[in-house]
Amino acid sequence: MTRQRRITRRRLIAAAGALPLAMTAMTNTDASSAAEDLAVRNPRCEYLTDPLGIDAARPRLSWTLESGRRGVKQAAYRVLVASTPERLRAGEGDLWDSGRVASDDTAQVRYGGTAPLASGQACHWKVRVWDDTGATAECAPARWEMGLLAPGDWHGTWIARTTDTAVEAVPLLRRGFALDGKIKSARLYASGLGFHELRVNGRKVGDSRLDPAWTRYDRRVLYVAHDVTKLLKRGENALGVMLGNGWYNVQAKAAWDFDRAPWRATPRLLLELRVTMEDGSVVTVASDERWKTADSPITFSGIYGGEDYDARREQSGWDAPGFDDSGWQAALVVDAPKGKLAAQAMHPVRTDRVIKPVKVTEPEPGVFVFDAGENVTGNARLRLSGPAGTRVTMRYGERLHPSGRLDQKDIAVHVLRYGADQPFQTDHYILKGQGTEEWESRFNYNGFRYVEVTVVEPGSTRAPGKLTAANLTVNYFHSDVPEAGAFACSNPLLNRIWENGRRSYLGNLFGLPTDCPHREKNGWTGDAHVACEQGLFYNDGITVYEKWIRDVGDEQRPSGAIPGIVPTNGEWGYAFGAGPAWDSAFLIVPWHLYEYYGDDTALRAHYEGYKRYVDYLTTRATHGSPKESPTTTHLVKFGLGDWSFWKTETPVEVTDTGYYYHDARLVARVARMLGKDDDAKKYDALADTIRAAFNKAFFDPGTGSYGNGSQTSLGCALYQGLAEPENEPRVVDNLVAAIEKTDRHLDFGLLGSKYVLNALSDHGRADVAYAMAAQKTQPSWGWWAEQGMTTLLERWTLDDSHNHTFLGDVNAWMVKTLAGIRPDPSAPGFRNVRIEPNVVGDLTAARASYDSVRGRIVSDWKVEKDGTFRLTVTVPANATASVTLPVADPSTVREGGKSAVAAEGVRDVRPSEVRGKTLLSVGSGTYRFSGPLAR
Repeated sequence: MTRQRRITRRRLIAAAGALPLAMTAMTNTDASSAAEDLAVRNPRCEYLTDPLGIDAARPRLSWTLESGRRGVKQAAYRVLVASTPERLRAGEGDLWDSGRVASDDTAQVRYGGTAPLASGQACHWKVRVWDDTGATAECAPARWEMGLLAPGDWHGTWIARTTDTAVEAVPLLRRGFALDGKIKSARLYASGLGFHELRVNGRKVGDSRLDPAWTRYDRRVLYVAHDVTKLLKRGENALGVMLGNGWYNVQAKAAWDFDRAPWRATPRLLLELRVTMEDGSVVTVASDERWKTADSPITFSGIYGGEDYDARREQSGWDAPGFDDSGWQAALVVDAPKGKLAAQAMHPVRTDRVIKPVKVTEPEPGVFVFDAGENVTGNARLRLSGPAGTRVTMRYGERLHPSGRLDQKDIAVHVLRYGADQPFQTDHYILKGQGTEEWESRFNYNGFRYVEVTVVEPGSTRAPGKLTAANLTVNYFHSDVPEAGAFACSNPLLNRIWENGRRSYLGNLFGLPTDCPHREKNGWTGDAHVACEQGLFYNDGITVYEKWIRDVGDEQRPSGAIPGIVPTNGEWGYAFGAGPAWDSAFLIVPWHLYEYYGDDTALRAHYEGYKRYVDYLTTRATHGSPKESPTTTHLVKFGLGDWSFWKTETPVEVTDTGYYYHDARLVARVARMLGKDDDAKKYDALADTIRAAFNKAFFDPGTGSYGNGSQTSLGCALYQGLAEPENEPRVVDNLVAAIEKTDRHLDFGLLGSKYVLNALSDHGRADVAYAMAAQKTQPSWGWWAEQGMTTLLERWTLDDSHNHTFLGDVNAWMVKTLAGIRPDPSAPGFRNVRIEPNVVGDLTAARASYDSVRGRIVSDWKVEKDGTFRLTVTVPANATASVTLPVADPSTVREGGKSAVAAEGVRDVRPSEVRGKTLLSVGSGTYRFSGPLAR
């Protein structure tokens, strides 16, 4: 049978002993057949689909390939970018024609047009690819639009209703205008601080919430862009904007002092509407003193407190044409925020799903508690009828008193201790008395499982009848990042832990990764970097992380110092809460983005900040060893350590110095990537010095232990690469012994949760790591689940917050170690995939999928009763994989029923360096391997 014949029949006949495609010729018929299998999918700009308002001068373009043929590789691409869809259809790239580029790159292909893109420029694009057989395919047309790129491109001014920050009612702003002629297109650009809701002709613009995302407003302010073409009409039109205080005008006194932020001011608006008419003319409507303003029905709006809404104050039609605004005041022209105006080029906050209560109780007469059945983030939507003036109070929390009433004590403590009369996660709604009324808060969000509702009619102290589940639904919302991964295994407890972690992560993603959605809502840096890998396996979150890393860069002081929370109020977090174990998020998160996406944008953008930070740590290094005379340098001790540890506290200097070493080594790697060899040598030498100091100070040659012998100390030395290779076996044995002393239970906190499971698995003891992860008794992730928790907690008890994400790296460990999908540091962005499943404990099956920047990766294994190990692997087109099977003899490995040695797409089958395992190198495609399980 000829090679050409095999290609056309590959789905029916297994190809044994096939030569590499590059070594064979193809007929026109065969090339056509291969082309039918090749498809280009998912064209994106800046990781977004058809985005508006991009302000990157050279946007990144990406796509994925799909093919039914094994081993397919992209050989070349050609990108066309045109100013009109007609030119694109004609094959004319008047903005950019890359020509045929010999490359397998499918991501981070930067726009290369010679002329700079202009504000509002529409860019229509597509890509044609050629694979290694000469087959070709083209994606569907895609587009992006530039935002307003320079301050002079904005024609409006910042406007507000008042300059008095003590005013609690949030404003309405409106402007009527006329359009004469046929409308071709219309774009609305707006930054309404703190949060805004935009309306055109009585309809809400878009489906996002809480725009724009929170930043440090005296450094950076975000704006959003919308296509409002279909909302406008010939003749009279109206723009309406409602503003909320958000983080811009925090009125509550709380532990983090945002009420004293240097940017604090009243809600304000910058807006520009650009309407392009069919005749080519452009009509611009911008925010200025011609706008009118009035108080809204929202009489109070607080990011911590909640919202008060008096429906009796509604003005019907205020956002529509023909409304009489003669009684409204003229808007005030106010100072602009000091921060740089930038596009919000990321996935916005949107409603994920609507949840019906699973239970309604009445613990006291007239007090109704709605149970969502799970711990979520968002708000409640009320549906009720009653007399005008009826007052509804909705309080949110995640636990109940024994009496059945809501208990906010633990989550409200940092607000209420600054004023017991301050509201916390509490909404009030006053009925207007006109039929069935529906309402939900607009400019805040809550962390909760329970909503306690009381309804009081005017002149009464009693509720008007019983409330039922029909009176309230729950809106669950967060940053709308696309789902990227899934995991399931034969252990139902681990599946619950996975789901609890995923829910916690999403509930803490609001334009930045936060610690909890109720008590703080802060961007704690330590929480963010420890939770980053699990987050990347859950969701395609690079747009949110890149935004937040810019926030971190905005907060870095000239000295190099970084605060523990980002954004901060300008002062909070530089003293308490900082330190290497937290600050290193500035370096670690971008490095994970590089590993998972192959994208070094953030690393390049912040390189100088990284050097400044490591140099700052050097200034904070001590000059004395905890065990010896003051001769040991390059030990660091400041900030937070292994937060939320169970019983054994690890010395802060151990973990701090570990991150100091990690950061120095990482700066050297980035320097080498950038061709800065002198920097690379400098920071590699520093890292070597730190490592020597760490081992001199903390390693006991007699026992082979580190620090105080805690799980975190030993895990740190192994995970951070600080232990000398010859000492690693003894350190691993000591770590296992420490775990055995706790009956295979964890005894660590935030930092140890990252170190210990990964260090064990990387050193051949995934069995011990699994035993810890699968525990059902306290302390463990499983114990939380057994207590009915539906999210992850802050501590290994049931005290404090019930929705923290930082202890969830166990889920990233499940994907990497149990299912076995791992990034390859030598081929970032899953150019090469590592598939390394582990059969441990009572586990008989595990499956994970991950939608990488190159396409979907799947690892799905099970062990048959006869001891046969079966693994189905999917490697995306244009990628390769290194697959490790727990099969001792390579000759017994089969693929699709035949010897793997002769299978199409399998390039190498050999014994692994790890005893009892087989290593295979494969190209893209789906493979079904089997063999006798080695125990």
